[in-house]
Amino acid sequence: MIIVHRFCEASGPGVSGFERHILRPGEVIPADTIWIDLVEPTRQEDMFVEAHLGISIPTREEMGDIEPSELLYQEDGARYMTARFAHNVQVEPQTSGITFILKEHTLVSVRYVEPKAFQIFANRLAKPGGCRPNAESVLAGLFDTVIDRAADILQGTAAKIDAISHRVFQSSTDAGSRNAEYQEILRSMGRHGDLISKIRESLVSVERVLLFLSASYRTEHVAKELREEVRSTLRDLQSLEEHATFQTQKIQFLLDATLGLVNLEQNNIIKLFSVMAVIFMPPTLIASIYGMNFKNMPELDTWWGYPSALVMMLCAAVFPYLFFRWKKWL
Repeated sequence: MIIVHRFCEASGPGVSGFERHILRPGEVIPADTIWIDLVEPTRQEDMFVEAHLGISIPTREEMGDIEPSELLYQEDGARYMTARFAHNVQVEPQTSGITFILKEHTLVSVRYVEPKAFQIFANRLAKPGGCRPNAESVLAGLFDTVIDRAADILQGTAAKIDAISHRVFQSSTDAGSRNAEYQEILRSMGRHGDLISKIRESLVSVERVLLFLSASYRTEHVAKELREEVRSTLRDLQSLEEHATFQTQKIQFLLDATLGLVNLEQNNIIKLFSVMAVIFMPPTLIASIYGMNFKNMPELDTWWGYPSALVMMLCAAVFPYLFFRWKKWL
């Protein structure tokens, strides 16, 4: 699918804006198109845009490369930039490569996923004053929207992590419910940790693109306000990266704390079994002695032999119990 965005001047003041149009088969790309958005393009659609702009659109496999030289480069007067964007964050977070191509006054984006940031930015473009009418501003505004979206996700995740922190350290008396709760907490932390890692991967990838753009803008003497906008976006992105790193460290701390509490629970269970074994060991020894069938055991022939054995076994069990309580081991 080919989506074109054109800037339309209106007669009234303050009503100019971008117009979004999905090209149908047989239609041509308008000459004043600023942004061409290729969504899951076919090979024919790729060739159609290549012939219109004189560029080479990378394939889906090429967009998955990780070498910087394959992601950020210039060729035939066009700048090629590929960044990884997080998507499907509410269900199963994933990252996929999206390529941006700047050729003269036109921006081309090639994607096979639907990040929510693209929908938000497209809605913003449709409003008057949503973006300046040039390809560089559209690209900068799109990256700014991606960063805003990442900030919203990190903010929501931070609130959920705080709730998990309260659950980890709150006291509970029911051991059975504690075990089930610890399992749910570990699963929740795993999900949030995976989401934050995907967001951070996306931010690092976008940062590389912004640094590449900033360097190219300096050599090409792009307008100062656009260069300042890119630098401001870069600063916001770097602060978000630090926040994502902090959240990752907090999740690691909560994970260690949860596993420590689980170990304490297990130690208490093992301690209980150890104490019970020590308490019943002396009575078992006494019963074993009198269970031996030796002929010369005088206590077996007396009337007080059986009661005295029971009393000795009881004292042998009570004394270790009282000793453990005195030592506060129980």
